[in-house]
Amino acid sequence: MFDSGDDFGLWKHIIHRKESSQNLTRAMWVVLALLLALSSGALSLDKLNMCMDAKHHKVEPGPEGELYLQCTPWRDNACCTANTSTEAHNDNSYLYNFNWNHCGIMSPQCKKHFTQDTCFYECSPHLGPWIQPVDQTWRKERILDVPLCKEDCHQWWDDCKDDYTCKTDWHKGWDWSSKVNKCPAGSKCRKWTEIYPTPKSMCEQIWSNSYLYTTYSKTSGRCMQLWFSGTNPNRKVAEYYLNKAQQHQSFALTTLILAFASFSVMMS
Repeated sequence: MFDSGDDFGLWKHIIHRKESSQNLTRAMWVVLALLLALSSGALSLDKLNMCMDAKHHKVEPGPEGELYLQCTPWRDNACCTANTSTEAHNDNSYLYNFNWNHCGIMSPQCKKHFTQDTCFYECSPHLGPWIQPVDQTWRKERILDVPLCKEDCHQWWDDCKDDYTCKTDWHKGWDWSSKVNKCPAGSKCRKWTEIYPTPKSMCEQIWSNSYLYTTYSKTSGRCMQLWFSGTNPNRKVAEYYLNKAQQHQSFALTTLILAFASFSVMMS
């Protein structure tokens, strides 16, 4: 016998399920829209021209006509001040009280690379794609895996190969009891090539993977140059890697959109 009450209840249940499905679909699209908005906001940051939040960096890059010696290539647009550029050339400077001569006097040909490395770190306005947050007392951001040109890394290692050091990672593990870094207890000074057998090991390990060894040459447009003159070539390199990251993110978002669309069709 036909029961109109049961029939009405069935239809009511079906309608309720359909409405719930539609609400869920709408909620999912709202979440997707928020993800797109957040992504767009993140990508809109000017990572091609910015200074990291660190100990001596300016808040924003700009011209610094009085930069000193090896830091002068950044004078048109720099994250360092003139005072910082001068101190970058000094032993045990106020920048970090770092003692380059912890295993005897560092050779001039080796020291010049660390001066250039300091200028690059302090002055570069085009490190945005590699800036990462960090929980350290002396800085809130650092660089990670900046791709270095092969020539710069090899020349650095070659000019230091006859020097001595006692540590692999110079970012940590020193004895700072005298407020200047000394070799930690139990360590001994060894030849550079014993600590760093290859250019790759030195460039990647010496500053906790701040740099990434590459086989790219300076003409490739795929690596950052520590040494240059004239127009800063590193902006175009940063732009390449930023665009690459954006393409990867766009692909991931497209995949997510297609998944949402498929789910919506199934639920309709």
